[in-house]
Amino acid sequence: MGRYVVRRLLQMIPVFIGSTFIVFMMMYALPGDPVRALWGERAPDEAQMAALRADLGLDDPILIQYWHYLTGLLQGDFGTQIASRREVIDVIGQALPATLRLTALAFLITVVVGVGMGLLAGLRAGKAIDRGILFLTLLLISVPVFVLGQTFQTYFGTRWGWVTPTVQDSEDWGQLFLPAIVLASLSFAYVARLTRASIVENRRADYMRTAKAKGLTRRRAVSVHLLRNSMIPVVTFLGVDLGNLMAGAIVTEGIFNIQGIGGTVYRSLNSREGSTVVGIVSFIIVVYLVVTLLVDLLYAVLDPRIRYA
Repeated sequence: MGRYVVRRLLQMIPVFIGSTFIVFMMMYALPGDPVRALWGERAPDEAQMAALRADLGLDDPILIQYWHYLTGLLQGDFGTQIASRREVIDVIGQALPATLRLTALAFLITVVVGVGMGLLAGLRAGKAIDRGILFLTLLLISVPVFVLGQTFQTYFGTRWGWVTPTVQDSEDWGQLFLPAIVLASLSFAYVARLTRASIVENRRADYMRTAKAKGLTRRRAVSVHLLRNSMIPVVTFLGVDLGNLMAGAIVTEGIFNIQGIGGTVYRSLNSREGSTVVGIVSFIIVVYLVVTLLVDLLYAVLDPRIRYA
């Protein structure tokens, strides 16, 4: 196990470098001058612009800029905002709690609702409730998140007044419930369909027939044998989806006025704050890599037959 973890950690290094390099190049290859944008419609001072570029290292070749960014990351430096001169790590620290609360609630909804619906559909395969769940999940997959968000906000918030249409306090879990449902809608639809398919497949497996032949009750056979073995592909999806939820919060936070990572990325893109976008994306990449490693290690817990060399 120890050698496997070390090997995976070493594999993460080129993945992280490649991912951040692509994002870095995409941001700094976009048209427009972020330093020039600081002057707005006023005539810029060329001397001040040149001094600011030199101070920020923007006059260096692009590969040198990336090398400086990469070496700064090793010291915990995610860069500096151009306009405010704030450290990007401070910006992330201010916006991250709201996004983490939204993502955690959406992930909980994904696990509980998605697995529950999938288990129910798998155990009732071919019946009316199974067809209804398949139709509902297909509908959620087909509707874009921004359309679903605007629809929920209009009816549940504005017309019917059941919830606050926009989030006024990101620390209030009640206000985050509706945007969390919108954020989790696509995820729990996929989880439900994936769980159902896995349940239907494993119900016909030899070990389930053996469990019945041994006289195990239906509840024990489902909870101990069927559900545990069916969760392996679902756990894989959930691990990757945790990062997707953080990235997908950009749209949801914009719809419900949540001041989190998503709103920060949106504002940074509009103002050409490339260092902020690259820093936030680098943070999300780290989350992806760590969660992927934890998911791989979790396989051995779900299936004792799996061993890592």
